[in-house]
Amino acid sequence: MAITSAAAAVPALSSLAHRAPIPSISFLFPDSTRPFSLSRSFRSFSLTPQAKASDIEISFFDDLNPEDEAVAFDPPTPPEGFIPPPAFDDGPEETEDEVAAAYEELYGPAYSGVSVLGNDVYVMDSKVKKTSAFGKVTKEKVRDGFEERVVQVRRVTKVVKGGKQLHFRAIVVVGDKQGQVGVGVGKAKEVIAAVQKSAVNARRNLITIPMTKYLTFPHRSEGDYGAAKVMLRPAAPGTGVIAGGAVRIVLEMAGVENALGKQIGSKNALNNARATVVAVQKMKQFREVAQERGIPMEELWK
Repeated sequence: MAITSAAAAVPALSSLAHRAPIPSISFLFPDSTRPFSLSRSFRSFSLTPQAKASDIEISFFDDLNPEDEAVAFDPPTPPEGFIPPPAFDDGPEETEDEVAAAYEELYGPAYSGVSVLGNDVYVMDSKVKKTSAFGKVTKEKVRDGFEERVVQVRRVTKVVKGGKQLHFRAIVVVGDKQGQVGVGVGKAKEVIAAVQKSAVNARRNLITIPMTKYLTFPHRSEGDYGAAKVMLRPAAPGTGVIAGGAVRIVLEMAGVENALGKQIGSKNALNNARATVVAVQKMKQFREVAQERGIPMEELWK
């Protein structure tokens, strides 16, 4: 009975829904003959603010023709004592030697083999990256005028939590045999890498050895490093380098041809090489001593 009453109520509700009066929207468009404009009808509902003509700060010179009217350029007056900077091309002209040296620094020596920076025509080869197969960069020996001499290569061990780590320590002396020498040390897992590292370290620690015209020391000197002590003495021409171990290598790479050297104390190669450097750094030329004392060089031997 309840189901039949509910079924009878459904058509009644549907008829009510279809027969509901639809509100008229003619009040929005009172005159149907005039064309409808959305912007004119809903102008008051605009959300974007409109700028006024008085708010615009851009000036337009429509009536100004720069060709007809000459605009006078009136720069500010310079302050008192103002000196104008020189132009970039007002400097002195470069000489031919300076131009050749600058060209050689950029592109290397000429094909004639005459080098402005030195006699080594391969001086620029160390700055050029050379690639081999598969684009791998090959490391070549640096040609900068310095010779390398390996003093010692030892295997060192570092004990860590997981076991022992094996490395190689290399001691290398570099010098140009013209008074400059350096001692370096480096460690790596391979011997070649250790030698390369020590050579770079030696180039960073270059010193200049004072020498006389007979390629010997100006005076005697002693130096110590750690437990090693080195004694250096000048020698007459034709004597040669009478020294042993690392002291001999350091003196030969520096270009000393006549000298006496003696290792006193420890026989450690690294400490003896560095003790030789300390002893050489204590030496002074005769002119430096005379200049410090304020006397001529002739009075040094009186």
